[in-house]
Amino acid sequence: MAIGKNTRGRKLRLCKANRQNRRVPAWIMVKTNRRVTTHPKRRNWRRTSLKV
Repeated sequence: MAIGKNTRGRKLRLCKANRQNRRVPAWIMVKTNRRVTTHPKRRNWRRTSLKV
């Protein structure tokens, strides 16, 4: 992927992927009594590539 040649749509999709790639909030861990600790859709930048 070219770094400086991102169109607006691709940038928006990259931003959305960046927002989705966060950890589970601490208040959810407290609310679910630590049953939910991991995020099933977490993505590592080396392991999986995005289809944007």
